[in-house]
Amino acid sequence: VQLQASGGGLVQAGGSLRLSCALSGDTFSKFALAWFRQAPGKEREFVASIKRSGGATLYADSVKGRFTISRDNAKNTLYLLMNRLRPEDTAVYYCAADSRAFPPSFSYTYWGQGTQVTVSS
Repeated sequence: VQLQASGGGLVQAGGSLRLSCALSGDTFSKFALAWFRQAPGKEREFVASIKRSGGATLYADSVKGRFTISRDNAKNTLYLLMNRLRPEDTAVYYCAADSRAFPPSFSYTYWGQGTQVTVSS
């Protein structure tokens, strides 16, 4: 299984970005998916997750109400729509996949290479 994240970039505070993560090598719909991020000098942190069916989502408190995770099983792609971005959202964003129904955070089996998001004040 390979994950390819894209869509990062430089944006002003208050702006929006949409990250994408393409999965290849196995059946997309069998995986629970998630986004994590890691800021310079900080530990990697959970951002959002979505179950295999796409019906259940979970968000970190810091992004709730601003970020939306979604998946398109027909396109084998995971998305993260980020609105009202803040400088503290600056980080490398990673997508992750796991075939278990409820994978514990940070124990996802497959990880993408990361995409940089920089929010200027």
